[in-house]
Amino acid sequence: MPSNPSVVDIGSKKPMFRRAIATGVLTVPVKVLEIALEGMTSKGDLRTSSTIAAIMAVKNTPTSLPHCHPIPIDSCTVDWEDDDLGLRCTVTVTATAKTGVEMEALCGVSAGLLCALDMLKPILKDSDGQYPGTSIEGIRVLSKHKHPAQD
Repeated sequence: MPSNPSVVDIGSKKPMFRRAIATGVLTVPVKVLEIALEGMTSKGDLRTSSTIAAIMAVKNTPTSLPHCHPIPIDSCTVDWEDDDLGLRCTVTVTATAKTGVEMEALCGVSAGLLCALDMLKPILKDSDGQYPGTSIEGIRVLSKHKHPAQD
């Protein structure tokens, strides 16, 4: 194995349609989740800002992860929902490319959840300036698919 960092050579691969779906959850106390679901915080609309953060992270994945190839993204959707654990972010990314888009989807989820946490910090802090009952969990790829690109 080479000891120097490198980018895998994908030059001989054929472009394929690729889709990846990733998800993760921001767990917060119930009273904070209610505020999050209403959307407005002192920093603005939580879902709008966090969605923009997720999309920007998808588009800029190679900037954060040096081994990822810059690829043209065909589409990116960001969905938010409340579940038993807290505020769930799910990102779906598609591209017609020589390499997959799972890292882009994971970066999108991570950035979206981090933005949501940042926007909720003022109401999450306890008297000691800590964030009890708050965590980002379960970031994972739900699915990835590829098939020949349609002309």
